[in-house]
Amino acid sequence: MNFSIRRDLGLQLLALYLLFVGPVVLASLIFDQPISQRLENEVKASDLALARAIAQETNTTLDYALQAVSELASYSAVINMDAAGMEALFGNFMSARPDVNLVYRLNTEGLMVFHYPIGPGSTVGTDFSFRDYFERAITTRKPFLSRGRISPTTNQPVTTAVMPMWDDQNQFRGLVATNVKLESLSATLASITSGHQPKEGLNVVIIDNAGQIIAHPDPQFPLTGANLGLAQLTRDVLSGKSGNSTQVSPEGTETLYSFVPMPSAGWGVIVTRPTATAFATPRTMHQGILLSVGVFLVVGLFFWIALSRQVLRPLEHLATFSQTIGLEEDINEHQRRALTLLSERPDQIGHLIRSLTRMERAIEARLKELSTLLETSAAVVSTLDSHTVLNRILEQVERLLGIRTCALLALDPSRGFFTVQASRGLSQRYADQLAISPSEPLSVSMRAIRTSQPIQVSDTETDSSFAALRPRARSEGYRSLLAVPLNTQHAPPSVLLVYRPDPHEFTEREINLLTSFANHAAMAIENAALFSRSDLRLKEQTRRLEALIQSLEDGLILEDLQGRVLYTNRRIGELAELSPQEIIGAPVDRLLERILSKTEMYSKEEIKKTRQAVEAALNGSGPRQVELVLTSNRQERYFRLQVFNVTDLEGMPIGRGQILSDITRDREIDRMKSSLISTVSHELRTPLAGIKGYASTLLAEDVEWDKLAQREFLQVISNETDRLTKLVGDLLDISRIEAGNLDVVRTECNLNELVLRAAQRAHPQASQRLKTNLPPDLPSIYVDSQRIEAVLRNLIENAAKYAGENSSIHVSAVIQSGHVIVRVKDEGPGIPTEYSQRIFESFYRLEDGLQRATPGAGLGLAICHGFVSAHGGEIWVEPQSRGACIAFSLPLEQATILPASVNTSGEATEVS
Repeated sequence: MNFSIRRDLGLQLLALYLLFVGPVVLASLIFDQPISQRLENEVKASDLALARAIAQETNTTLDYALQAVSELASYSAVINMDAAGMEALFGNFMSARPDVNLVYRLNTEGLMVFHYPIGPGSTVGTDFSFRDYFERAITTRKPFLSRGRISPTTNQPVTTAVMPMWDDQNQFRGLVATNVKLESLSATLASITSGHQPKEGLNVVIIDNAGQIIAHPDPQFPLTGANLGLAQLTRDVLSGKSGNSTQVSPEGTETLYSFVPMPSAGWGVIVTRPTATAFATPRTMHQGILLSVGVFLVVGLFFWIALSRQVLRPLEHLATFSQTIGLEEDINEHQRRALTLLSERPDQIGHLIRSLTRMERAIEARLKELSTLLETSAAVVSTLDSHTVLNRILEQVERLLGIRTCALLALDPSRGFFTVQASRGLSQRYADQLAISPSEPLSVSMRAIRTSQPIQVSDTETDSSFAALRPRARSEGYRSLLAVPLNTQHAPPSVLLVYRPDPHEFTEREINLLTSFANHAAMAIENAALFSRSDLRLKEQTRRLEALIQSLEDGLILEDLQGRVLYTNRRIGELAELSPQEIIGAPVDRLLERILSKTEMYSKEEIKKTRQAVEAALNGSGPRQVELVLTSNRQERYFRLQVFNVTDLEGMPIGRGQILSDITRDREIDRMKSSLISTVSHELRTPLAGIKGYASTLLAEDVEWDKLAQREFLQVISNETDRLTKLVGDLLDISRIEAGNLDVVRTECNLNELVLRAAQRAHPQASQRLKTNLPPDLPSIYVDSQRIEAVLRNLIENAAKYAGENSSIHVSAVIQSGHVIVRVKDEGPGIPTEYSQRIFESFYRLEDGLQRATPGAGLGLAICHGFVSAHGGEIWVEPQSRGACIAFSLPLEQATILPASVNTSGEATEVS
């Protein structure tokens, strides 16, 4: 056993470690910080549980007090302030509630009407309206608890359970209250803390919603007016938080505070204990751990001394020796003798020194090989000409291994044979004529490529597998060869061939070196192939980038420093109506001038200002963004011209660019926002003004209106309220439609009934002018009846508003291609063809006088479009010689009677 330890340094170190450090490590692992933390958490949880139990019990007591005072408020004697009845009632109440020392009734002015017990001192008639609980009672209808205070009637610390009293006419009738004795809470806390030893320092207090201490175990402690002295802790517990907090108490002692709120009263319970006693056990354990660490340090010192003598000093000698390995300098004679003595040790240190000595001799041989490989690597990365690199690699093979004949063969895709790409020592005739078929079974090169392993022939004269190729070897004068395949992925298969004139078996070292040379050759070939592919890929990426830029909706112009166009996309050509050949090389200002010439609908002065703004943006004297208005087929399109500088990687300017963005959609959104604000504000103000006017008239005290006039005014208010409700409903519907969350619940409906209900509910009333033409055999439709009725009502209302008072309104329906098509026609001024699509946009209204004179927000047809689309139908304007006709279609699908939602595009989607 002793012999094994002497020979094994690991066993020696392990024995020393177990002997000196093991006990300390074991003790540290057992008594670690998690256990101390766990003990502290248990102490905190215990205090928090105590606080929670006290809070729950106190909260229950206060809930009973609030419930009791609420029941007192329901008695007629209390409501009517009957002193005799209240005396009997309050007497019975106090006999059942020993925790209450006073019950009283305050009137609406806060005057004491009655209290029980009546004596010894009476405060009847005293004004208590200054009390905070009276001011709070005026604003609430629920029972609540007041702040703790000294009662002037009983001269005892109390809190008041208050029940505000209100009559059926919503008039405040005063309050009934009971004073709950706080001494009972303090007695409870004293009984709880008495079970703990005084040295523990446990204390429990209850604070009210003003932060006053209203319950304390010490009977001599002032129960009101005092506070905890920790503002943040008080705010936390009164805001409903619970937990533990370690803070320095006002007395300067580090204390553990555990706090729990009482929700019904807005109070809190706080349990306090000095951390010195609360965490005594964890801290004792921590001191033990510190002692163990001290022992560990002492033991570690002895361990370090032994480790230095047995390990570190020998390792220092080894480090010095290892630094000289591979360098021309050598260690001095003194260090060499020290290493010789250490090499005689029987343990791992001696074995390591002997191994390093052998390694020193081997590394010197490898350095020469490494130098050659580095030169080969430099040759690989120096050029992309694979022929030059391969010749350099073969030169290195010849110099390092003393081989005079070698070659690199690769597959020629055009010929389908492996041919010589570079060679050293081969005759020109042999190199030119050598062509090996990939399917050649006897070729050493093909065998190496197929197996991906080096293949060697140590003697061509005796190797039976080489018999068919011996004439070739004899003619070229070699007796042995080695074929090493090149690991190529993107280049054609290749192989490195090494020839010797004598029989020779290549060693593993020689094969590894040649494999490294083969890998470098593969890198050279791969680099050339990848460069070719990268060039093709770069061209492809350029074409894709060109297609991307050409597909942009925004116009792009790039110019040189002289202001001539270098590049544009097709969007610019479309705007300027020029071909790319006409644009490239032209001055940028002329190109923009041609685009600006498309403006027709503005004055010459406005066009002049726009051109000046563009010129200022180009020369840098004005804002870099300019908004333009271009006209095509008398339709306005809004564009934003943004000018930016083009710089190189060093920040030097090399040109300038312009982006021409179509912002027509943004302008349309701005128009809709403005229309929303102006229309909705006007439409909301009109009914509100009517409601306010007639309501103020009814409330006037200097005029008495008869019932007929009052009913007339109320009817106007009701009508204006209905109008306001309809506008708000329209806004909600249009918001649901545009948000894509409109729900459609389909049921079986009769179209004729929907039309009649819609006409009856239309405003102005149109049922007298309505003429229907519905087929008697019209089948039931499966739709959301409220939504489709709203569609019909909006269309009939529009016809009634715009067609005139005497115009007839025609509603007809036909069945066509599995759909029911409904048409609503009037005899009014009609809808111009150019507006037949825009009238279904939100907040859009025609600009002629009749439409503008008619009130409305421009939402009706937009809502119709959204409701019809949610049902899978369409709505459109049919051209008429006279009047207007709006038609919509609904599918006749009986199987689908499920809710549906509509997306922002208006397409209905079934919901399963």
